Amino acid sequence: MKKIAAFLLGIMLVTGCSCGNTKLTMDTPTKKVENFLSNYQTLNEDVLNQLNEAVDKETDFTEEQKEEYKELMKKHYKDLKYDIKDEVIDGDHATVTVEIEVTDYSKIMSDADSYLSQNPAEFNNSEGTYDVTLFTKYRLDKLKEANEKVKYTLDLTLTKVDDEWTLDTISDTDESKIHGMYIY
Repeated sequence: MKKIAAFLLGIMLVTGCSCGNTKLTMDTPTKKVENFLSNYQTLNEDVLNQLNEAVDKETDFTEEQKEEYKELMKKHYKDLKYDIKDEVIDGDHATVTVEIEVTDYSKIMSDADSYLSQNPAEFNNSEGTYDVTLFTKYRLDKLKEANEKVKYTLDLTLTKVDDEWTLDTISDTDESKIHGMYIY
């Protein structure tokens, strides 16, 4: 009997059963935010598609640099850590406060820009003119060395539509925080 009870408990845990109403446990604002952030950590197909689309639009990268950047961001996403701090529900609207920890790429980018302004000739090609691919290589190399972490607090909002919580559009600020590129 204990084996059967353990088996049934295992099935309930795997399927998310809450003895009658799965939506109550699986569809909460907090669960939606956890799922959203987990998609980055697990390199969900949607996350990878968005990354590919964004990088493919980049005109300053060579094809090799695009691949390097994609790999860099994949590592960044896998390393993302988060801690749900609060959930406030007001009718069909909710706010989930979450603290994330990511690699601080914004500092690297800012330092690289300063280095470029102080050493512009270092990024000139053999003809003596500025070559953006040389600077891009420099920045990518610096981003690969990044190891400083930074914590940000996000207040993610959700709206209940047809009895299901839906994450509202993420602000550009919160998106840059998730990507480690937020300049404060």
